[in-house]
Amino acid sequence: MLELNLTDKVALVTGGSEGIGKGIALKLAGEGCRVAMCARREDVLAAAADAIRSESGAEVLAVAADVTLAADVERFINNAVSGFGGIDILVNNAGRSEGHHFEDAPESVWQGDFDLKFWAAVRGSRLAVPHMKSRGGGSIVNITHPGGKAPGPGSVPTSVSRAAGIALSKAMSKDLAQHRIRVNTVCLTNIRSAQAERAWTASGSDMDFDAWCEKLGKDVPLGRMGEPAEVADLVAFLVSDRGAFITGAAINFDGGSGETV
Repeated sequence: MLELNLTDKVALVTGGSEGIGKGIALKLAGEGCRVAMCARREDVLAAAADAIRSESGAEVLAVAADVTLAADVERFINNAVSGFGGIDILVNNAGRSEGHHFEDAPESVWQGDFDLKFWAAVRGSRLAVPHMKSRGGGSIVNITHPGGKAPGPGSVPTSVSRAAGIALSKAMSKDLAQHRIRVNTVCLTNIRSAQAERAWTASGSDMDFDAWCEKLGKDVPLGRMGEPAEVADLVAFLVSDRGAFITGAAINFDGGSGETV
């Protein structure tokens, strides 16, 4: 077994109530981390935290917070530090798909997308970094999208905010390396996530979710959609001692689809 040496590390995960975020929180808890997680819907978040505690036996702190609000981000970070004494890992996962043609995207949509994906990562990281420095290092993973590298049609503002997130990760990795804080981004798509389930519902398809995912997966070079647990495995590796020489990377996690939206 590959030992990740994550026992007793303090890990923070935004957007942790379902799908990819919940999968990451569960994986880190299972590896021995103490996990603080946040999301907007308090009831869904509490249920997720209970499930993770039950399955992993780990300490889990659930904080209802809207990461588009600076005060909520600060409250989440402060609660995590008060509860666990510091921060070793931050996973900026909160996000959603927001794709429009340029002429159809009003300024309010642009602002909301950047608040959720870009500014939440900036604010959370800025607050977490001093605590990581005091512990001699840490690791940040920003969840982004391959469309940030090669935008397609009907992809704004998501492709632009994700491009900003990729650039942010690279810039932070340069500035923070001297403090032994590593920063990477996972650019993911084609994942069988909660967002995919919402897309299935919105599609009005007469297929069940499994069949719908199977159909979409046929267009992926590997012939299937990815699973949240597979994303979680990669994130856990990146934040662990095994990934200690990886920083500034933007890793596509898309089943081989390439740098496309």
